[in-house]
Amino acid sequence: MWKRPSSTERAADWRALADRLDRLTGSATEGRPSVRMEAAISLLELGAANAGQRSSRRHSATGMPTREPLLQQMREDGRGVLGVIRFLDFDRLCAFDPSLGDRLLHAAAERLRAMLQTQRLLAHVDRADLAIWFGPDATESSALSEMEAIEYALGEALEIGERTILPKASSQIIAVSGEDPTTALARTLAQLTIATNASCQAVGADGLGVGGRESFTFEQDLRLAMSRGELRLCYQPLVDASAARTCGAEALIRWHNGKRGSVPPTMFVPVMEATGLAHEFGMWALNTAARDARAWQAKGLADLRIAVNVSGHQLERNDLATLIERTLNRHSLPPSALEIELTEGVAMVDCERAARLFSEIRAMGVAIAIDDFGTGYSSLSTLRKLAFDKIKIDREFVTDVDRRTDSQAICQSIIALARGLGIRVLAEGVERPEEYHWLRLHGCNFFQGFYFSPPLEASAFAAFVENPEGLSAKLAMDSRALQQGISERLSA
Repeated sequence: MWKRPSSTERAADWRALADRLDRLTGSATEGRPSVRMEAAISLLELGAANAGQRSSRRHSATGMPTREPLLQQMREDGRGVLGVIRFLDFDRLCAFDPSLGDRLLHAAAERLRAMLQTQRLLAHVDRADLAIWFGPDATESSALSEMEAIEYALGEALEIGERTILPKASSQIIAVSGEDPTTALARTLAQLTIATNASCQAVGADGLGVGGRESFTFEQDLRLAMSRGELRLCYQPLVDASAARTCGAEALIRWHNGKRGSVPPTMFVPVMEATGLAHEFGMWALNTAARDARAWQAKGLADLRIAVNVSGHQLERNDLATLIERTLNRHSLPPSALEIELTEGVAMVDCERAARLFSEIRAMGVAIAIDDFGTGYSSLSTLRKLAFDKIKIDREFVTDVDRRTDSQAICQSIIALARGLGIRVLAEGVERPEEYHWLRLHGCNFFQGFYFSPPLEASAFAAFVENPEGLSAKLAMDSRALQQGISERLSA
């Protein structure tokens, strides 16, 4: 049978409960148990209120202060330098895995905390935006240098669960002096939005909604391809039919991913361009091609010129000519062994700038080739402003040229134009002997295409050059037909 506790037992229970509350609050209350419990509960309520206030000033994803403590510090200092870092992939991640987006921010915030000096105030001011208050003693130039180093370090790979992510970050700084802190922060965020808007638009359409996960994963795999050693450079021979020899090669990037297998360039090159990887991949290709060309020279294959493609993004850089010169010097490669190749459309975007750059590059002794010629709809007056050494007839006009009268007219015009300008003309995409024969009869001496060879690994290309018998058989033509073709051109 249940026994009702005595008054003495109840008093002991109340005292024990009051003692437990004292231990929770870290206090030592005195008096009757009811008085002690009321005092302890008041302390607990005060602590909870303070904790709620503190948590409202900390961001749940990163544990960083929110914008209120940042603005308060800016008001107290009155002047200083404010920087904001934006993680460009955050919204794309959250579109298919919100928790992964939060984990990315948390990991990046931890890395950022470890890098920053203790006197810097770090705050989480918007969904994907972290702010750094450099304080009143920092100069704009010193803050810019520090921010550039931070942005570079934040781009290193992060291991989040089983996934490896290379974050994309962009930054902006402004000097603040007497400006309202809220206005200064809004201005910085607005400037950062303008600066990053183009790159976000470039990948945004495919990065959200259906297929967003695959789009993001594909881009991350491409970003990691270089560090994983998944890129390789292949070389498609360039053939001089008049000398019956291989005169060089075009360097072509190939990507083989462990899970995806061999990824076609038509899939990864547009992503490379849209995500700002063109310069990094382009410099890798230039250095690899220069290294391989130097190795071929050491084997006695000295009379070769390697064509390396340059993108529009690379062409926008002011230091491209300097980077090319440094690469040649690094590999002890003579300029005559290198050819820079870019499409007609890229060259025409800013003709004046391209003309200056071409002059700088050709002054070194490096040749310039215009690729995909005939597809850019350039005027002859514009082309005359550019100094280049070779034009490549686009494969669109080479395919079935022996059967198509429209392609024949275009090819004959380009060949005549090149002859008038005193430059070489090369037909790319030659896949059938009939195409080669027609072009050869009509004055084209330089060729590239699967009819002669597919793109080859560096060692296989060297073997192709060293064993010209197979090439000679493909170049063989009826000498009388060739002589007749030459006579007809001379009399035209």
